[in-house]
Amino acid sequence: MSCVLVVGGGGREHALAWALSRSRHVDRLLVAPGNPGTASCRRTRNVAVSPADIAGLVTLCRRESVDLAVIGPEDPLAAGIVDALDAAGVATFGPRAACARLEASKVHCKGFLIDNGIPTAAAEVFEDPHAALAHLASRPDVPVVKASGLAAGKGVIVPETPDEAAAAIRAMLVERRFGSAGEQILLEERLRGREVSVLAFCDGDRFAVLPAAQDHKRLRAGDEGPNTGGMGAFTPSPAVDDRLIRQIGSRVIAPTLAALERAGTPYRGLLYAGLMITGDGPKVIEFNCRFGDPETQAVLPLLRSDLFEIMVACATGTLGDVSIDWAPMASVAVVMASAGYPVAGGEPAAISGLEAAAGEGCVVFHAGTGIVDGALHATGGRVLSVTATGPDVATAAALAHRGVGAIGFEGAQHRADIGRSPAGVHR
Repeated sequence: MSCVLVVGGGGREHALAWALSRSRHVDRLLVAPGNPGTASCRRTRNVAVSPADIAGLVTLCRRESVDLAVIGPEDPLAAGIVDALDAAGVATFGPRAACARLEASKVHCKGFLIDNGIPTAAAEVFEDPHAALAHLASRPDVPVVKASGLAAGKGVIVPETPDEAAAAIRAMLVERRFGSAGEQILLEERLRGREVSVLAFCDGDRFAVLPAAQDHKRLRAGDEGPNTGGMGAFTPSPAVDDRLIRQIGSRVIAPTLAALERAGTPYRGLLYAGLMITGDGPKVIEFNCRFGDPETQAVLPLLRSDLFEIMVACATGTLGDVSIDWAPMASVAVVMASAGYPVAGGEPAAISGLEAAAGEGCVVFHAGTGIVDGALHATGGRVLSVTATGPDVATAAALAHRGVGAIGFEGAQHRADIGRSPAGVHR
């Protein structure tokens, strides 16, 4: 039997802990720092160690004889937590810092994609606001404005007018709204088509694609409002069939792994390709180097195989030795967010109705929750992900939205169209 550490405290980490707690190999599961949801998983204990405390996490692994560490968030990956754990002899599911640069620096990622012939949008890089604004004025189109660094999923602005694009440039390069993450920006061609997320387990050489999920980044129904970290997801995506998955594998994932292996930095962990399915085929919008949130909450409930076995195989370069089986069903995850999300937080709000949601057949994953005066409260931006499965997306969506309707907290907001209408615009 094994001890596993999951690093992180959001909805993604609750879903990972929930799936790992079902493994026949796991008798102890630690989550650092976790949340009230992870604490409810069987054989699981939250540990008050920050994902940013790499030395503390290494010490925790040694003290608890951790057999496998699973890294949820992007920041510790970029900071080199996998390198540190590898040096300490701890098997880890996640890429080393050299590979995590694909997410940590959009400028680096864009150069990597272009250098390796992987289809992506054209882009220009700027550090000087005057040069960026002059370039904007010379363009016939309105580009997407991207902060190069990690910005918690909020560093991509999709303006509709040149004035909006100029305001986004000033916000990043003049006002420094995203801090060091916005010291470099990209002005990128806006792609048109259907956006999908394709995730793959990787062992450095081989890969296995997860069911394709469709994320909803905009705050409001109909893909209106500001970008967020994600307001919901569903799988399977109507935009992706087996032929397209093979195309994405051969044109995007395989050449990415091959290039990283040639560089002496084999990619082991979860590679997330955010893609736009255009008239010219799939093009990479971005890479993430970890499970997506809320895609994880939608996809993992369909996994029939043992997640621990898959993750160990990725960490040890033996993915070809395990079988991965998915239920031939649909899944829908609907995010419930606080009133001020994504702009501002709010006061803690008591949550009710979780048992009623479970009675509707839903699994409720915690993200921004905490215990206040002995009761569960909404304490963050994205608070819960309400997930349901069914024989088709429509059935799963109906169940998930019934679960959302059973839950209440002051100021709660969600998108009523998750799983009910397609999301098709570039973020």
